[in-house]
Amino acid sequence: MKKFCLTSALLWTLLFAGCASTGVNPSQQSLQRPADEAAAVDKEFNEFESEFGDVMLDNRENGVSDPLSGYNRFMFNVNDKLYFWILKPVARGYGAVIPEGGRVGINRFFKNLSFPVRFVNNTLQGKFKRAGIETARFVVNTTIGLLGFFDPADAWWHLKPHEEDFGQTLGHYGAGDGFPLQLPLLGPSNLRDTAGVVPDLYLSPIDWLYQGSNFINPIFLGVFILDVINKTSLRIGVYENFKKETLDPYTFMRDAYKQNRDARIKE
Repeated sequence: MKKFCLTSALLWTLLFAGCASTGVNPSQQSLQRPADEAAAVDKEFNEFESEFGDVMLDNRENGVSDPLSGYNRFMFNVNDKLYFWILKPVARGYGAVIPEGGRVGINRFFKNLSFPVRFVNNTLQGKFKRAGIETARFVVNTTIGLLGFFDPADAWWHLKPHEEDFGQTLGHYGAGDGFPLQLPLLGPSNLRDTAGVVPDLYLSPIDWLYQGSNFINPIFLGVFILDVINKTSLRIGVYENFKKETLDPYTFMRDAYKQNRDARIKE
């Protein structure tokens, strides 16, 4: 339980920032090919538009049952303040030091590391072709792509990633989402997806750094912090724009999260 609490505290921004993914206007900086970097950044960080674009166009009430709305709204506001008071200033300073091309490469590296999560959950759902594509992507990007800092699997062979997690696997086999749950530090979720976080953590190679540690592992902690800050530095401004789209950001994000998860499960 100690391990899960620590990991949850460090992962909150991954989920929270994931609800504010793209929308940045990337520069032309790059590690190798400046002319192509803007397109690469757009491709890397289009999750926000793909996940929430339909909700932005149709923000009608969808009848979501929210029995813990009082608690959820309170925790949404807590997470919101943590983003603006802590995460955003730190990420902005980090972005001023590390060129955007380098930060895109670091993000690809961490995404490549999460291959076991995607592979196992695609396999568990019987999506064997997608599991094979994920394997091919991992092999190509780890070798030719220099440990995943580049994505030749997509650029050269058009092998797109297929994001799957254990929450989606549970939904694939009929598990309902339960009810919305705004987690402390973790952000928007639901009962099913909260349970799904645990097996996914054990599949992540980053989590293996914690194995055998009774206390905080400084390497584990440093890697997580780097991943969180790096992702956020590429998305600054998007969450702010997201909040401007509605008079009730909590309800908007709650409904968008549900619609996105339902759509992913049906894929």
